[in-house]
Amino acid sequence: MSDAGAASAVAEAALLGIHGTDFIAAQAANRRNTWVLILLLILLGFALGYVIGWAIEAWGTADDRPVDILAVSGAGLLGGAVLSGIGLVSSAATLMAGDRIVLAMTGAGEVDATAEPTLHNVVEEMAIAAGLPKPKVVVIETDALNAFATGMKTDAATIGVTRGLLNTLPREQLQAVVAHEMGHVLNLDTRYMAAVGIMVGLIALVSDMALRSLRFGGRSSGSGSRKKGGGGAVIVLIILILFAILAPLAAQMVRFAVSRQREFLADATSVQLTRNPQGLIAALRSLGAGGKAPEIGNRAIQHLFIVNPLKDFATGGSALFATHPSLEERITRLQNLGKI
Repeated sequence: MSDAGAASAVAEAALLGIHGTDFIAAQAANRRNTWVLILLLILLGFALGYVIGWAIEAWGTADDRPVDILAVSGAGLLGGAVLSGIGLVSSAATLMAGDRIVLAMTGAGEVDATAEPTLHNVVEEMAIAAGLPKPKVVVIETDALNAFATGMKTDAATIGVTRGLLNTLPREQLQAVVAHEMGHVLNLDTRYMAAVGIMVGLIALVSDMALRSLRFGGRSSGSGSRKKGGGGAVIVLIILILFAILAPLAAQMVRFAVSRQREFLADATSVQLTRNPQGLIAALRSLGAGGKAPEIGNRAIQHLFIVNPLKDFATGGSALFATHPSLEERITRLQNLGKI
C-alpha cells in the first residue's frame, strides 16, 4: 500500500472508531465483546421471564389490595429463572445436532482429496496452522462466491466453499478464506451462534405467547370484570406489553452484534494463521464483487457465511440489523492491523 493509501486507511479507521492494534489484541477484544453481548442476551431473557411472572402475580393473585410495583416479585424471579433455564437447556440440545441441520440446509456435498486436491491441501495447511484436526470438506454447487464453517466441536467440524469461489479465487485468496472459516472453528463461533440463536428464538416465542395471552384474556374478562390490584396492576400490565414488543427486537440486535463480532474475530484469526492480511483483503474484495446467490442461503443460516448471501450491509443505522460488518469496515480493520 502507498503512504497516501495507508494514511487514508488510518483516517478512515479513526472515523469508524477503530484504533491501531494487532491481530492478537483484536481477537482478545472481540472475545470480550462477544461474551458481554451473550451475557446481555441472557439477562434480557431473564428480564422477560421476570416481567411475565410479575404480571401473572399482579393479576392472578391480587384482589382489592394495591400492587407495590417497587417490591421484588417472587413469581417474577421464578419466571426469569425458568425462561433462562429453558434457553440454556434448549441451546445445549441444539448443540448436539446443529451441524447436521446446517449441512442439510446449505445443500453442500462432501468432496474427497482426489476430486479437489487443492482445496483439501489448503484446508489441511490451515488445520495444521491452527493446531486442529482436519475438518470435513464440502462444496456447494453454485457460481456464487462464498464459504462457511459449521461444527459444534473443533474435532468434528466442516468447512464448505462454493464452486464459484473454488473456480475464481487464486490459491492465496482461497487460503485466506479457508483460514477465516478455520478461525470460526478454532474460536467455537458456530457453538456460540447456535446458543445465541436458540435464546433469541425463545425470547421471540415467549413474547408472542404473552401478547396473544393478553389479547385472549382481554376478550374473556370483558368490561364487567372486577378491578384488581389498583393502578399498580395496570402499570405492570403496560410494562409487560412494552417488554413483549421490544424484547424480541432487542434480542435480534444483540444476535446480529454477536455475529458481527465473530466475523471480526475470524478475520483476525485468518491473518494469524496465514500471516498475510493482503490475501484476505483481496479475497473480501473479490467476494464483494462476486454477486449473490439466494439459493445458498436463508435467514436461519445467513450468519454462517463469510459474506451474507442475501443482503449487502453498509455502515450507519441499518448496520445494527446486519449479520456481518460491511466489507469496507472489515478491510479497513485488516489494513489497520499492526499500526500503532
